[in-house]
Amino acid sequence: MRLLYHAMKKFEVPSIYRSELITAIKNKRRQDDKLKKDFSPTLLDLGPVQFYLARHFGFCYGVENAIEIAFRTIEENPGKRIFLLSEMIHNPQVNATLLDKGVRFLQDTYGQQLIPFEELHAGDVVIIPAFGTTLEMEQQLQEKGISTEKYNTTCPFVEKVWNRSEQLAGKGYSIVVHGKPKHEETRATFSHASSHTPTVIVNDMNDAVELARYITGEKLPDAFYDEFAGLYSKGFDIEKDLQRFGVVNQTTQLASDTQAIAEYLKQVVMQHYQLNESTIGERFADTRDTLCYATNDNQTAVTGLLETPAHLALVIGGYNSSNTTHLVELCETKLPTYFINSTDKILSATEILHFNFHNKQEYLTRDYLPSATPVKILVTSGASCPDALVEAVLRKIASYYELEEQLDEQEQRFKSL
Repeated sequence: MRLLYHAMKKFEVPSIYRSELITAIKNKRRQDDKLKKDFSPTLLDLGPVQFYLARHFGFCYGVENAIEIAFRTIEENPGKRIFLLSEMIHNPQVNATLLDKGVRFLQDTYGQQLIPFEELHAGDVVIIPAFGTTLEMEQQLQEKGISTEKYNTTCPFVEKVWNRSEQLAGKGYSIVVHGKPKHEETRATFSHASSHTPTVIVNDMNDAVELARYITGEKLPDAFYDEFAGLYSKGFDIEKDLQRFGVVNQTTQLASDTQAIAEYLKQVVMQHYQLNESTIGERFADTRDTLCYATNDNQTAVTGLLETPAHLALVIGGYNSSNTTHLVELCETKLPTYFINSTDKILSATEILHFNFHNKQEYLTRDYLPSATPVKILVTSGASCPDALVEAVLRKIASYYELEEQLDEQEQRFKSL
């Protein structure tokens, strides 16, 4: 696996995605909190409007790495046909920019073919997205004479999960993957894990509970193959392959959900085999180290953000972004939350078009900004959302109160600190 130089490496990300305001804020917070122990939000006090920005939000290491590789690939290959296997990251602005530069998508988010593979030839460039891809897909491209290594933007933290799965397989453990079955990353992790050991996917705690009933013998083995159809590896034997296993995760899942699922299955195994903390390793592997640092940081930052009394929350990011959806999920437990993917969704000072991830539909809400003064707004964004878009959202809201100058003053204040 590539070394994780996330503490020191700086990426060349196009300036269109950067924000001087957000950069100044993040630099100041980083300087004051080098150990990342303070998860309180940053206040931008404009008088009539107060924005509270989460301690951590926006582009993570893996996303910046992917963007740098993708744009460098375009520059280094003039005249060549360049394809993305699927959306590089789940952000509409970034993917639209790549399309504008002539990059074409071979598949959609769910693996449905957009361009037949028969059209590819050895001279083409195919970029592997940040989510990674399946071993089967890599082989298919290699058989076409297309390199899958040089233009691979797979997040190193996703690769870490794959490597951990391989290590567990070497010790005789099977793998349970906590992830969304149709998500590119989960499909890739399942492919890599199942190449080494029996593997099964659970989408949520409900799936984990049902899986546990097969471990304990409460449910008949034959029923497993219908109930988990499409979610287990070839040759999976429910009667023996979950006698010894570990849980890994899609890195953008809600960390607390993965931890809860792992802990639940651990307790089931302990009780069923009459084990204790000193002997549980015989049957259940400790895999807490597969949780992504950025997912953890962003979710913990939202928890800290929600301790601030406010009127509403704005969560900015792609509608098909798993990590962004989980930030929305957290905010919705406390206050009115509006999930938007561009400034265009803020129609006016009285109307906002926002996404309901539960039923995958957009809704128009009127009078979303309260008449109270000051208006207190919590703000965060997903790991694939550019800081420039966050600033644009702040500026659009500020413009309704004629507070653009105050926002400029806040930028200068943070730059001078």
